[in-house]
Amino acid sequence: MTRIKIIISNVSGVPIYEQIKQQIKAAILSGDLREGEVLPSLRTLAKDLKISVLTVTRAYTELEQEGFVKNVQGRGCFVMGRDSELIKEQLICKVEKSLLEAVKAAQMANLSREELHYLLDILLEVETDD
Repeated sequence: MTRIKIIISNVSGVPIYEQIKQQIKAAILSGDLREGEVLPSLRTLAKDLKISVLTVTRAYTELEQEGFVKNVQGRGCFVMGRDSELIKEQLICKVEKSLLEAVKAAQMANLSREELHYLLDILLEVETDD
């Protein structure tokens, strides 16, 4: 079973199940949790976090509905592959959001379209050299 560090905040204003869901989703998207890994059981995670099993159940159910995990009755909750269509769609949305922020920043800096394309090309070259 995979150990995952989840930090719960009672003052964030975000429901606890949502905090769990967001942190597991982030771990999957970043590759910290890999395809086929088993998440902690509902009872184990609830006990570790000192929260209700129902709260963990809601987080896991929503993760399954969004395509991040697959619950196998009696065996556990398994991380889906990053090639899953729903996960791919989430990653595309993340890229779109980041690019939109970059475009807005480029406009504030008065960069031309060509300068922005050139900058992106440079960044892509640097990233592939690693």
